[in-house]
Amino acid sequence: MSDLPDMSGRVCVVTGASAGIGTETALGLAQARATVVLVGRSPEKSSAALDRIRRESGRDDVTLLLGDFSTMADVRRIAAEIVAVHPHVGVLVNNAGTATRERRITADGMEETFAVNHAAPFLLTHLLRDALVGAAPSRVVTVSSLAHRGGRLALTDLSYEQGWSSFQAYADSKLANVLFTRELARRWAETGVTSYAVHPGAVRTGLFRENRLLGAIYPFVPFMKSPKQGARTTLWCATAPALAGESGGYYAGGRRGSVAAQGQDDTAAELLWDETARLVGVPSTSPEQ
Repeated sequence: MSDLPDMSGRVCVVTGASAGIGTETALGLAQARATVVLVGRSPEKSSAALDRIRRESGRDDVTLLLGDFSTMADVRRIAAEIVAVHPHVGVLVNNAGTATRERRITADGMEETFAVNHAAPFLLTHLLRDALVGAAPSRVVTVSSLAHRGGRLALTDLSYEQGWSSFQAYADSKLANVLFTRELARRWAETGVTSYAVHPGAVRTGLFRENRLLGAIYPFVPFMKSPKQGARTTLWCATAPALAGESGGYYAGGRRGSVAAQGQDDTAAELLWDETARLVGVPSTSPEQ
């Protein structure tokens, strides 16, 4: 996006940057002169994305970290590697996501979709807190989805011992993204860190094609956006001066979006925060709280 503000001197971390929306988001930030850290899982795809972003942005300060967000140990390692080089982080884009074909339990005992789409960004944001506060005003942008409207998120059964389906697990994780964004804004209100949830739209990505349920309708959706188009709202939330005083909202199509009723439940947001903190093994409160 050529209309982004100058991001010179700002460190931006983009997860899920090996393809699709993540690559386009990282490229847009690099073209806006930010120092960009890519986080990806596939060595081959991530390296190709790194080469492309460096080539098209003309910047050599774009770097890459590899890790698997279904493993909380990898999230901790990635966070440590980021702050070792960049003690101040101006923008964190929680873009990494998955939609599994079958119910899988991770090494940490979590259902995989929940782990990758919610627990990992929750933990990464928590571990980068000092870096984000140190760079304030800074932003956390979490890629959610319109699918959050189908979420029900039973906090007593986050591993889906009962009633797992690919779509339900995905919708619940996207609802968790909205609630996380809302609660982050409340808990970090005095830190100078603002928080945004984003619906990128229906985008032609590997996630959409590879999931059994979503893939079934993929060939019949001609109006789907390109990854570049899908990254526009993420980039806007990450950089737009007009959003500096806003926090906790949900954005779609370059404007404030409508959140489902379950995404406005402050009690659920607080309970989800506390339960996720327990699952990933961090305090549920910040040092100042």
